[in-house]
Amino acid sequence: MTDIAEHKQVTIRRSGVRMLGRTRMALTDELVSLSLRPEIDPGPEPHRVPLTEAELELFAKRLLDEAEGAPLWVFAYGSLIWKPDFDAVEWQRGAARGWHRSFCLKMTRWRGTRIQPGLMMALDRGGRCNGILFRLADEDRLGQFRRLIRREVGTVEDAATVRWIPVETAHGLVRALVFWAGPKGERVSRKLLLETVARVLARACGHMGSCAEYLYLTVKHLEERGIRDRNLWRLQELVADELLTMHGLNGVAENR
Repeated sequence: MTDIAEHKQVTIRRSGVRMLGRTRMALTDELVSLSLRPEIDPGPEPHRVPLTEAELELFAKRLLDEAEGAPLWVFAYGSLIWKPDFDAVEWQRGAARGWHRSFCLKMTRWRGTRIQPGLMMALDRGGRCNGILFRLADEDRLGQFRRLIRREVGTVEDAATVRWIPVETAHGLVRALVFWAGPKGERVSRKLLLETVARVLARACGHMGSCAEYLYLTVKHLEERGIRDRNLWRLQELVADELLTMHGLNGVAENR
């Protein structure tokens, strides 16, 4: 688990300060609300091939076979932490070595549009990612695989980002399922500057919400579970600054 240090933050006003552990997030509910706007779902992207029900069933059965009857763990590093779609009976912190969080996937649906694309977070190679391990209930394992695939894997191309990885815990290594690890293709943009990512996240919004909201919820829930991702922490500061500037609120902010 990453050490949490004291930071001096910039906030809109005292009522907007959110205390998380020993620090304050610069990105607040109030700022996030400025990033939200109604958008219409444009529907599936025409150049991507959606999974059929038959393909989904085969994929779920394959994962069930690969689990080999062992306890089923899912490694969550983003939205699965705060919006899971499975029946978890246990959770613990874990560290995936050789992976790190990265806003590297261009997104024109969900939290972005074709006019204003967003960026989705995935796991990219290198470093270390601290996240949450959820152990799924033993009942209806196949059904839970189906639910996970429907949520996380919409197309044939996306299926390649599902993999089993070793995750370190306080009790030893755990083999866990992870989604969106090592994405490839034309949608991937690696090694973007945090300032570039922040400009995108502050502006992108789709029918499921904004990218700033996604970042805010991820950082908030990581903090609540005692995990600090230094890049995400810096990113939420940059996105907060972007939103303040975009809406002419810099003069309202106060240093604390």
